[in-house]
Amino acid sequence: MTDAGHMEGVYQATKKSGEIYYRSSLTYRRRHISLGSYRDALLAHLAYRTASRLVAPGSELTLEDYRPTSVLGFEKWVILLNFRDNGIYLGTPIYIRPRFFYYYLSPDHVLKFDTDDLFYYASHKIMRRGGHYFVSDYGMQVNIASRYGIKNYAVPGVDYKFRNGDPTDFRRENLHIHNTYHGVRAVAEGTSCRYSARIHVKGYYKVGTYDTAAEAAIAYNKAADILEKNGLRKNFLRNYVEGLSPAAYAEIYSALPVSSKIIHYFSE
Repeated sequence: MTDAGHMEGVYQATKKSGEIYYRSSLTYRRRHISLGSYRDALLAHLAYRTASRLVAPGSELTLEDYRPTSVLGFEKWVILLNFRDNGIYLGTPIYIRPRFFYYYLSPDHVLKFDTDDLFYYASHKIMRRGGHYFVSDYGMQVNIASRYGIKNYAVPGVDYKFRNGDPTDFRRENLHIHNTYHGVRAVAEGTSCRYSARIHVKGYYKVGTYDTAAEAAIAYNKAADILEKNGLRKNFLRNYVEGLSPAAYAEIYSALPVSSKIIHYFSE
């Protein structure tokens, strides 16, 4: 193991176990920036030198110059380049463009967002699991799609779509939400489209199929009311349907048919 000695940007530290390790850091534009922890002083120094080259006056290094063998982590590479080019230090791997920004999960996996989302993602680290993206919010994992009106149960191409076909482009102009109601899904019928409502009790129960999403949403609410009135103890979410007066809502509510399996759930 190399001793820290007088290596610039390297600071020796000790873990609770007594094990020695080395921190690397850089001061740039009056900001002290941690570059990571290393088991060897030389590695910590190489990280410092790499970071120094990235932010040096006249540096032409870009994101494309990053290599997996670099001792400086990719996330920190992105953060430093954004600070160098845009003058804003962010703690997450964001690179700002004039009208949007990139969020780099890896060199080959990049998400795009509107500048209106910058403050949120600057303080929320995105994680990926399967085809879904999450952030930690108040100790809970939250699917970022929910920020854009996409429900957890939503089906791509049915309930929503990315207009340019790019599922990593979360700019609002690229998102088209077909359905924002809980328990409602669009159903293609030939060249037309109707809306199916279903509710989860012990498994999913079909409430019915309706001409509009609003009708299906109201039918879902009606099914939830019936089940709770019959004694089922479950905290069903309710749909809020905009643009309807209480009288108009009540008229539609009364007229909509609901599956007999919902009405007679406890007599099955």
